[in-house]
Amino acid sequence: MEIRFREFNPFDLWIWLEFETVPSSSEKKYIEEVFNSWFYLGKLGAFNAENLQVQDAGVDISYINYNIDILDNSMMALMHNMGDFEYQNLWGRCWLDLGTSDLFALDILINSLNQLDKELVKIKQLIIGGENEDWCIVEQEESIFFDEDLA
Repeated sequence: MEIRFREFNPFDLWIWLEFETVPSSSEKKYIEEVFNSWFYLGKLGAFNAENLQVQDAGVDISYINYNIDILDNSMMALMHNMGDFEYQNLWGRCWLDLGTSDLFALDILINSLNQLDKELVKIKQLIIGGENEDWCIVEQEESIFFDEDLA
Protein backbone atom coordinates (compact mmCIF):
# COMPACT_ATOMS: atom_id res chain seq x y z
CA MET A 1 0.00 0.00 0.00
CA GLU A 2 1.41 3.35 -1.05
CA ILE A 3 0.82 6.25 1.36
CA ARG A 4 0.71 9.82 0.08
CA PHE A 5 -0.10 13.17 1.61
CA ARG A 6 -1.60 16.10 -0.28
CA GLU A 7 -2.81 19.50 0.93
CA PHE A 8 -3.80 19.05 4.54
CA ASN A 9 -6.51 20.88 6.48
CA PRO A 10 -7.46 19.00 9.66
CA PHE A 11 -10.87 20.71 9.77
CA ASP A 12 -11.77 19.80 6.16
CA LEU A 13 -9.96 16.59 5.32
CA TRP A 14 -10.65 14.03 2.65
CA ILE A 15 -9.05 10.60 2.96
CA TRP A 16 -8.93 8.59 -0.24
CA LEU A 17 -8.39 4.86 -0.76
CA GLU A 18 -7.65 3.29 -4.12
CA PHE A 19 -8.31 -0.45 -4.16
CA GLU A 20 -6.70 -3.14 -6.31
CA THR A 21 -10.19 -4.29 -7.40
CA VAL A 22 -13.69 -2.95 -6.87
CA PRO A 23 -14.37 -3.77 -3.21
CA SER A 24 -17.04 -6.33 -2.37
CA SER A 25 -19.76 -5.56 0.16
CA SER A 26 -17.86 -7.46 2.88
CA GLU A 27 -14.64 -5.57 2.07
CA LYS A 28 -16.55 -2.30 2.30
CA LYS A 29 -17.79 -3.32 5.75
CA TYR A 30 -14.21 -3.90 6.92
CA ILE A 31 -13.10 -0.50 5.62
CA GLU A 32 -16.06 1.29 7.17
CA GLU A 33 -15.55 -0.46 10.52
CA VAL A 34 -11.94 0.73 10.62
CA PHE A 35 -12.95 4.32 9.90
CA ASN A 36 -15.96 4.29 12.25
CA SER A 37 -13.96 2.76 15.11
CA TRP A 38 -11.11 5.20 14.58
CA PHE A 39 -13.50 8.14 14.49
CA TYR A 40 -15.41 7.05 17.62
CA LEU A 41 -12.14 6.85 19.52
CA GLY A 42 -11.23 10.30 18.21
CA LYS A 43 -14.66 11.65 19.15
CA LEU A 44 -13.99 10.44 22.70
CA GLY A 45 -10.61 12.20 22.85
CA ALA A 46 -8.38 9.13 22.49
CA PHE A 47 -5.82 10.87 20.28
CA ASN A 48 -4.42 13.28 22.86
CA ALA A 49 -0.64 13.53 22.74
CA GLU A 50 -0.65 15.66 25.88
CA ASN A 51 -1.52 12.56 27.91
CA LEU A 52 0.62 9.61 26.80
CA GLN A 53 1.76 8.55 30.24
CA VAL A 54 2.00 4.83 29.50
CA GLN A 55 3.91 5.41 26.25
CA ASP A 56 6.21 7.91 27.96
CA ALA A 57 6.96 5.47 30.80
CA GLY A 58 9.01 3.27 28.50
CA VAL A 59 9.16 -0.49 28.13
CA ASP A 60 8.61 -1.46 31.76
CA ILE A 61 5.19 -0.22 32.86
CA SER A 62 4.89 -2.47 35.89
CA TYR A 63 3.60 -0.44 38.82
CA ILE A 64 3.73 2.94 37.05
CA ASN A 65 2.09 5.80 38.89
CA TYR A 66 -0.65 6.99 36.56
CA ASN A 67 -1.34 10.65 37.25
CA ILE A 68 -5.08 11.34 37.01
CA ASP A 69 -4.40 15.10 37.28
CA ILE A 70 -2.51 15.03 33.97
CA LEU A 71 -5.40 13.10 32.44
CA ASP A 72 -8.03 15.49 33.79
CA ASN A 73 -6.12 18.70 33.07
CA SER A 74 -4.90 18.03 29.53
CA MET A 75 -6.49 20.05 26.74
CA MET A 76 -9.35 18.24 25.02
CA ALA A 77 -8.34 16.61 21.76
CA LEU A 78 -11.62 15.67 20.10
CA MET A 79 -12.47 14.77 16.52
CA HIS A 80 -15.53 16.75 15.50
CA ASN A 81 -17.18 15.23 12.48
CA MET A 82 -17.13 12.46 9.89
CA GLY A 83 -19.10 12.03 6.69
CA ASP A 84 -20.32 8.74 5.24
CA PHE A 85 -17.76 6.58 3.47
CA GLU A 86 -18.37 6.74 -0.29
CA TYR A 87 -17.30 4.49 -3.18
CA GLN A 88 -16.83 5.01 -6.89
CA ASN A 89 -15.30 2.18 -8.94
CA LEU A 90 -11.80 1.49 -7.51
CA TRP A 91 -11.96 4.47 -5.14
CA GLY A 92 -13.31 5.09 -1.67
CA ARG A 93 -13.28 8.32 0.28
CA CYS A 94 -14.32 9.80 3.57
CA TRP A 95 -14.55 13.40 4.79
CA LEU A 96 -13.44 14.30 8.32
CA ASP A 97 -13.08 17.22 10.66
CA LEU A 98 -10.25 16.08 12.92
CA GLY A 99 -10.96 18.93 15.33
CA THR A 100 -8.31 19.27 18.00
CA SER A 101 -7.21 15.62 17.94
CA ASP A 102 -3.46 15.22 17.64
CA LEU A 103 -1.93 14.07 14.40
CA PHE A 104 -0.70 10.75 15.72
CA ALA A 105 -4.33 9.74 15.06
CA LEU A 106 -3.29 9.51 11.41
CA ASP A 107 -0.49 7.10 12.32
CA ILE A 108 -3.06 4.91 14.08
CA LEU A 109 -5.28 4.94 10.97
CA ILE A 110 -2.34 4.22 8.66
CA ASN A 111 -1.20 1.30 10.85
CA SER A 112 -4.74 -0.12 10.86
CA LEU A 113 -5.23 0.20 7.11
CA ASN A 114 -1.80 -1.28 6.46
CA GLN A 115 -2.72 -4.41 8.42
CA LEU A 116 -6.14 -4.55 6.75
CA ASP A 117 -4.36 -4.39 3.37
CA LYS A 118 -2.13 -7.31 4.33
CA GLU A 119 -4.92 -9.53 5.60
CA LEU A 120 -8.33 -8.69 4.09
CA VAL A 121 -8.71 -5.83 1.60
CA LYS A 122 -6.09 -5.04 -1.03
CA ILE A 123 -5.48 -1.29 -0.95
CA LYS A 124 -3.35 0.12 -3.74
CA GLN A 125 -2.89 3.54 -2.15
CA LEU A 126 -3.99 5.71 0.74
CA ILE A 127 -4.08 9.45 0.07
CA ILE A 128 -4.53 11.87 2.95
CA GLY A 129 -5.82 15.29 1.95
CA GLY A 130 -6.42 17.05 -1.32
CA GLU A 131 -8.86 16.25 -4.09
CA ASN A 132 -9.13 13.75 -6.94
CA GLU A 133 -9.67 15.42 -10.30
CA ASP A 134 -12.13 12.80 -11.51
CA TRP A 135 -14.32 12.78 -8.37
CA CYS A 136 -15.66 16.18 -7.36
CA ILE A 137 -15.93 17.17 -3.74
CA VAL A 138 -19.23 18.54 -2.47
CA GLU A 139 -19.86 20.44 0.75
CA GLN A 140 -20.40 18.22 3.78
CA GLU A 141 -23.72 19.11 5.38
CA GLU A 142 -24.29 15.96 7.39
CA SER A 143 -22.20 13.52 9.33
CA ILE A 144 -22.83 10.33 11.22
CA PHE A 145 -23.45 12.57 14.24
CA PHE A 146 -25.75 15.07 12.52
CA ASP A 147 -28.64 16.16 14.75
CA GLU A 148 -31.50 17.89 12.93
CA ASP A 149 -32.69 19.44 16.22
CA LEU A 150 -29.44 21.40 16.42
CA ALA A 151 -29.57 22.63 12.83
